[in-house]
Amino acid sequence: MSTQIYKHQGNFELESGATLDGLEIGYHTYGRLNAAKDNVVWICHALTANSDVFDWWKGIVGEGYFFNPDEHFIVCANVLGSAYGTTNPLSINLATGQPYYLDFPAYTTRDMVSAHQLLANALGLKDIFILIGGSLGGQQALEWSIMEPARIKQLILIASNAKHSPWGIAFNESQRLALLADSTFNNGTPEGGSAGLKAARSMALLSYRGYKAYNIKQHEDDDNITDNYRASTYQSYQGDKLVNRFNAYSYWYLTKVMDSHHAGRNRGGLEKALSTIQAQTLVIGIKSDILFPIEEQQYLFQHIPKAAYSEFDSFYAHDGFLIETETLTKIISSFLKTDVRGKIIELQKIA
Repeated sequence: MSTQIYKHQGNFELESGATLDGLEIGYHTYGRLNAAKDNVVWICHALTANSDVFDWWKGIVGEGYFFNPDEHFIVCANVLGSAYGTTNPLSINLATGQPYYLDFPAYTTRDMVSAHQLLANALGLKDIFILIGGSLGGQQALEWSIMEPARIKQLILIASNAKHSPWGIAFNESQRLALLADSTFNNGTPEGGSAGLKAARSMALLSYRGYKAYNIKQHEDDDNITDNYRASTYQSYQGDKLVNRFNAYSYWYLTKVMDSHHAGRNRGGLEKALSTIQAQTLVIGIKSDILFPIEEQQYLFQHIPKAAYSEFDSFYAHDGFLIETETLTKIISSFLKTDVRGKIIELQKIA
């Protein structure tokens, strides 16, 4: 299924006060909206993903899986600044006739949500029955549930947080330093910063997985080698993969967006902001996650009024939210089928 494009008429105002003219949003929909309009599942994607959620979240979304087009009207929209159909730094600035590159205006998670609210309105979706996201996707879902509490009926946050941590910001800044170290990053070409992007991706992988995953997956069987290690070639391969499908400028801005995430900004603090959420909420943490440690999900559970909590361990650490689809299906199914608000969902009880 090809990406659909929503074109917004008029200026789109950002949280900073800057505006974008000619905003476009790439998105996918699957299934049909029922007569009651209560089968909407809106999925917020993470950092370098896209709106084709059937491609990157197989096992939980798609034909024969828990969120399926036979029962649900599934929507996933590409985020502002990304490289997959939504206005981004490689888009043409209508004021100059040239791509934005590093002249793209600064924006935040709230701006991402504001753009998707426009799309939801255009699709005629008064209510979002289930809003779900992991990592940066979870940050967006949380913001939306605060910005429009009555619209979101059930909220699922996976491996995410109420504000981005100094630890997470440090990871992102290290990656941006890699982009800046690439002399082509300021050249004003679509391929600019590619070497820096490859290095940035290599850094990011260390925060997505962890010690155990690398020790097992990249283990050397030959004790006598002194170079060309599996771990080395894996980092290079994954870096090349991202360079071939993404661009350094979108990556720069999207990491800045993640840094900006703070649900309590200009709302009287985090606890006050979280207390306004009306959705029945499920918070899921991954015990081995070093980028979004489980204390961040526990904080959400403690301060969102109608919340349930579950956690599980994963060999894949933070990336477990993309890979451990069977486990996630069991947890989400239990949450949606029973009244578990204010409770801790223990995986062994629902396996």
